[in-house]
Amino acid sequence: MPFEPEIIGFLCNWCSYEGADAAGRARLAYPPNLKAVRVMCSGRVDPRFILSAFKSGADGVLVLACPSGTCHYRDGNRQAFARHVLLKKVLSGLGVAEDRIGFESVSTGDGARFVEIVHGMTQRVRSLGPLDIVSPEIKMGRRQEAPGGRNGGVEN
Repeated sequence: MPFEPEIIGFLCNWCSYEGADAAGRARLAYPPNLKAVRVMCSGRVDPRFILSAFKSGADGVLVLACPSGTCHYRDGNRQAFARHVLLKKVLSGLGVAEDRIGFESVSTGDGARFVEIVHGMTQRVRSLGPLDIVSPEIKMGRRQEAPGGRNGGVEN
């Protein structure tokens, strides 16, 4: 069976998620490899979310933001891009190919661009093969509890 990558996509609620919706309304086909996570703003995507996606078994991560100058939260997309550049360098230093993490912008009604981006990301990650950095706890089907219990020792 050929390798099919799992890609986690963080989609801005106001533009790129609407672009994905436009693709659906237009019945434009795109690979089912993308698992979309709707976020209010790409600027709210913490680098830990991306690292967690890789640790949990994702082969690629894609952040889709509003086009430059159209962020509903003024500069969230610029903040997200700055984090993306730094995270790419960190991941590269850890041996993760730069093509496994993507950052693009999609406007509200641009379903065709959304489809093009998902196809491109899927092809790039597919050509790299599976990423093998899944944590042992997740591979074995159990999560490791934080010291002090689920709340890290904090009482409710």
